[in-house]
Amino acid sequence: MSLATTYCRASVGIEAPLVTVEVHLANGLPAFAIVGLPEKAVQESRDRVRSALINSGYEFPARRITVNLAPADLPKEGGRFDLPIAIGILAASGQIPQEALKECEFTGELNLSGDIRPITGALPTAIAAREAGHDLFLPLANLAEASLIQKSCLYPVEHLLQLSNHLCGRSQLQPGLALVREESSYADMPDLADVRGQAQAKRALVIAAAGAHNLVFSGPPGSGKSMLASRLPGILPPMTESQALEHAMIQSISGLAFNPRRWKQRPYRHPHHTASAVALVGGGSNPRPGEISLAHNGVLFLDEIAEFPRGVLDVLREPMETGTISISRAIRSAEYPARFQLVAAMNPCPCGHLGDPIKACRCTAEQVSRYQGRISGPLLDRIDLQVQVPAQAAETILSKSENAPTSTRIREKVIAAHKLQLQRQSCNNAHLQNDALEQHCKLDQASRALLIRAMDKLGLSARAYHRILRVARTIADLEQKAGIELKHVTEAIGYRRMDTPRQQS
Repeated sequence: MSLATTYCRASVGIEAPLVTVEVHLANGLPAFAIVGLPEKAVQESRDRVRSALINSGYEFPARRITVNLAPADLPKEGGRFDLPIAIGILAASGQIPQEALKECEFTGELNLSGDIRPITGALPTAIAAREAGHDLFLPLANLAEASLIQKSCLYPVEHLLQLSNHLCGRSQLQPGLALVREESSYADMPDLADVRGQAQAKRALVIAAAGAHNLVFSGPPGSGKSMLASRLPGILPPMTESQALEHAMIQSISGLAFNPRRWKQRPYRHPHHTASAVALVGGGSNPRPGEISLAHNGVLFLDEIAEFPRGVLDVLREPMETGTISISRAIRSAEYPARFQLVAAMNPCPCGHLGDPIKACRCTAEQVSRYQGRISGPLLDRIDLQVQVPAQAAETILSKSENAPTSTRIREKVIAAHKLQLQRQSCNNAHLQNDALEQHCKLDQASRALLIRAMDKLGLSARAYHRILRVARTIADLEQKAGIELKHVTEAIGYRRMDTPRQQS
């Protein structure tokens, strides 16, 4: 029979839809056509497949070859279709039995000698193949990430001949073993005890970690803002199984190397302030995930946030609220998860010494206003904790306290508060919405009166009001308190120091 069918997977966001690869051999002048909305790399597979088959000792049919990648309206990109096309040609020409292709999927890029090169997005492909109950033949280099999936049947392949011999029954490939996933290790992470002084900033960092709140540090150069931010991943609770798998899928489609030692460890991304809006949220003609998706379930640190173009920062507003980012282009669209925790650092003015008791500020009022205005009111409104980080005296910097709490001790406290939130409402306090917010953040009369006065005086928006409630709930959880007390609300209001009565939206 001159018609054969194999199966592969495309890549659309973090999904891997099934693609049916139909290969037909017809009489006529030799030709090789690929249809089904293939991009340039897929069209070039004609030459790779031809050379790989010939150099592997197989006959390349001198006939009219038509390859259809169905569904036809789904864009196909990358070299992942090389292997299923080659297997389809061998089956259609009778060089391997078609019966061996049932319940099987193939993915991999071929080089001219027949070796199989790795692809991006192997993990979503493995998940989809397992759900369909299919065996998956994939490049050996992709086995480590794909074998994160339990109870899946994966066959790692290094060369086209290995696969064809297996399908012909001449020799058998062995299924890949499930990867032994190591628990998150905090041994190589910086310790919060290394930070001298800055008691209030440390306190805010603990609150941010316990409730997944967004945080901004403002202070003069060298006061320790970046040092504090780098300690946040070390006090965060490890990711759950589903969170870790979701993050690994984003890494997979981004082509980033998977490290089993960092399984369940929160990601920490810190793009430079020259990053574009597309680099932050993702995009391109073929939409790819950006920094906010790579920081999913982890930390996105923006150092010198006031140096980012204002338009770049404002693209963060929607994903900060929804936890996802939808990227739409003329021919395709994709949606990626983006539930990140924003931590930012900035100077109070261009010279950095506004309010510094030691060094005088050289900036004019107009320069300060323009500099601080680079962070829009709506974005600042979405940041729960706004903390001043003053310069420390030399005596504080040179002294070392033996009783300074370590990241390990603080992390235990954070994990206890985190578990309390999950038991009570099944999410972090920062993600409380609507009825759940009203139910779990009830205030007594004194706390409510204080909050009303603060809103009137600071000109706070309704969003800021809700964020104060969430922060107060987290402070209460750190103390293992059932209800929110006046002192919790007072402290939460104190973290809105950068709010001004300007227009919010």
